[in-house]
Amino acid sequence: MERGKLTGRTWAWALACLTFLATTLHAQIDPEKRRLIQLGYNEPLQGSGPLAAYGFYYYNQPDFLQKSNMTLRLAIAPVYLDSELAFSGLLGPNTDLAFGLAGGGWADSYFEVRKGKYLRGESFDGHLAEFNSSIYHRFNPDAEIPLNGILRVATRAHFFDEADQTAANFKVPHNFESIYLRTGLRFGGREPTATAPLAMELSIWYEGHFRADAGQYGFAGDRRIESHTHLFWTRGLLKYTFPNSQHYFDASLTLGAAANPDRLSAFRMGGYLPFISEFPLNIPGYYYQELSATRFALLNGLYSIPLDPKKQWNFTLFGAVAAVDYLTALDQPGRWHSGVGGGIGYTSPSGAWFIQLIYGHAFTAIRGGDRGADQVGFVLQYDLQAKSGGKRFRPNVNPYGSQGTERIFR
Repeated sequence: MERGKLTGRTWAWALACLTFLATTLHAQIDPEKRRLIQLGYNEPLQGSGPLAAYGFYYYNQPDFLQKSNMTLRLAIAPVYLDSELAFSGLLGPNTDLAFGLAGGGWADSYFEVRKGKYLRGESFDGHLAEFNSSIYHRFNPDAEIPLNGILRVATRAHFFDEADQTAANFKVPHNFESIYLRTGLRFGGREPTATAPLAMELSIWYEGHFRADAGQYGFAGDRRIESHTHLFWTRGLLKYTFPNSQHYFDASLTLGAAANPDRLSAFRMGGYLPFISEFPLNIPGYYYQELSATRFALLNGLYSIPLDPKKQWNFTLFGAVAAVDYLTALDQPGRWHSGVGGGIGYTSPSGAWFIQLIYGHAFTAIRGGDRGADQVGFVLQYDLQAKSGGKRFRPNVNPYGSQGTERIFR
């Protein structure tokens, strides 16, 4: 099977062989018991892009040991595990401390997409091992809408290999170690489920990458991994479901800028995969991670309408528009990008199952010298807590989603 390329004949086999590499973060310790399975997939209808898929099991257990202040969180994928053990109130009444381990295959893989063309000869596999510690603080414990702060520091080891079709004269990066730092403030938040009816967020973030002995790579060292990179972004979002009609809308605005970026740390934009990262930079119709940005403004919108009296079936329209300043090596004509799409979704009466079939069209994606591209795909969620009688909506919970990459077994 050709890596990163799915055809109609191989679609079912690819799903059976899918692996997804997930890492998760929280802006607070998640106080709810959760058992969630998330799957998502995009297939381009023109050209051949990077494999765009995710699949993971999310587990969160407060009171991990009976009557304790510990919460265990796991994100489990076929070849990746992200774990965190958090201690509520360890540093004060509203300040929590957590320690985590993460690692597995293909978490640092890189896909080179230049002017709408996926270049397998310049793409490569990357693997990751991480130990981290985090401090979570809630500034307004008596308020209905939480204001949370996070400070996370991690030590990481990065390992790189040639992919199936990496060019013979393309040298992959040297293995290296790094220090990762993230800090931010979040007012409100979004639950890690596709069916929560309400969400509101205002947040601002900084992320730093500090690398040792990364150096040059590529064709005769024509590209390099910077020793330090700094990312800044902010997001505002609102989701609201009208109580009687069950119509709902979901809108967000994300702004970002990078200092001293490289290919591995620039903002990557494109595709329609809601849980591919904690801050998914979705533009329907594009390949996954097609655009590499140093600065951007991205506006996403969605509106959903029930189709049946029981309001289990729905039709959803979504779209995005973005202004982009590109990473120099990956620039292209025009800085505006836009896409629209639609989907048919079904939610089971208990809320346990949610599935949506989607179509997206990109107005400005470059394909073979022309503009315009299409994609199809699906999003699926299975909530084991809903099946066992758990609540479907927890308005003040504020965890991150998942982020990572994916791989078909060779």
